[in-house]
Amino acid sequence: AGLHRLVAKLDEIRGAKVVIAVAGMEGALASVLAGLVSVPVIAVPTSVGYGASFGGLAALLAMLNSCANGVSVVNIDNGFGAAYNASLINHL
Repeated sequence: AGLHRLVAKLDEIRGAKVVIAVAGMEGALASVLAGLVSVPVIAVPTSVGYGASFGGLAALLAMLNSCANGVSVVNIDNGFGAAYNASLINHL
């Protein structure tokens, strides 16, 4: 957690054709990234997190309710699905 970690790598992140954001807790990472880049962001909610994460449901609902442009959401812990879709985007 910490916006300073994203800002430190922002040039590298902006060089990508697609970004995968894996986050638990409140699931805000995908929305933050989508506001910083101009490429698609694939959001992956995780079932692991502290607080009332409800097995990833809290992050999933937050990501699905994101108003940031370019955010797509896969199911909880579906890193494979996110990687597959990112690969499709990279091959366009």
